[in-house]
Amino acid sequence: MTQGSYRQFCPVAMAAEILCTRWTVVLLREMVAGSTRFNDLRRGVPRMSPALLSQRLKELEAAGILYRAASRTETGVFEYRLTAAGQELGPLVEAFGIWGQRWVETELSLQHLDVSLLMWDMRRNLDPTPMPKQRSLIKFQYPELSAGQRSWWLIVEPRMDVDLCSVDPGFDVDLYVASDLKTMTAIWMGLDTVRAAVDERRLMLTGNPALAGNIQAWLGLSPFAKTRKVA
Repeated sequence: MTQGSYRQFCPVAMAAEILCTRWTVVLLREMVAGSTRFNDLRRGVPRMSPALLSQRLKELEAAGILYRAASRTETGVFEYRLTAAGQELGPLVEAFGIWGQRWVETELSLQHLDVSLLMWDMRRNLDPTPMPKQRSLIKFQYPELSAGQRSWWLIVEPRMDVDLCSVDPGFDVDLYVASDLKTMTAIWMGLDTVRAAVDERRLMLTGNPALAGNIQAWLGLSPFAKTRKVA
């Protein structure tokens, strides 16, 4: 990480040399949120190439921010975990998100839509508690997207595991959720509500009335959604 060094003894400059390379803070966001495996990290940064992801992981390991270790639950599987130094970056990453939510203009935020990232974040923050105590399958449909990105399935198991599929898992669908990507992203970010989107027919809910009726409760929101928007 010495390339492009600021050549300053100031701790801010030295930290910036490690943390301000492209994708690094976004990758740390994923690790702070709990992702530890390479493929899960890739799903959280879908526009980052696998080669660059590998490079950044090696750089962060060399900097003492993370370490690579065998999985505690599966033989032959390796995970990336934050060191004490990496865990200390949690409040910094959170501060980045709070600042962005508060000060970046809403329309600018909603120009950079990414259905893969949205669905991955929704899977991670979904709250199964108010859902039926049985497997629930929710199909999200974004009619304006290409065939490969148009349909997504969230599978919520009774033991509160949540899985995300981009290919039909073959179970009966309990609730269909149809919306344009901008509307669903705005709801997730706390910039819109389910009720307003339904009333204005930007969001259509078809299927299990109980699931449809409390979607705002189980869907969850971005960790930064409660931050008041200024810009």
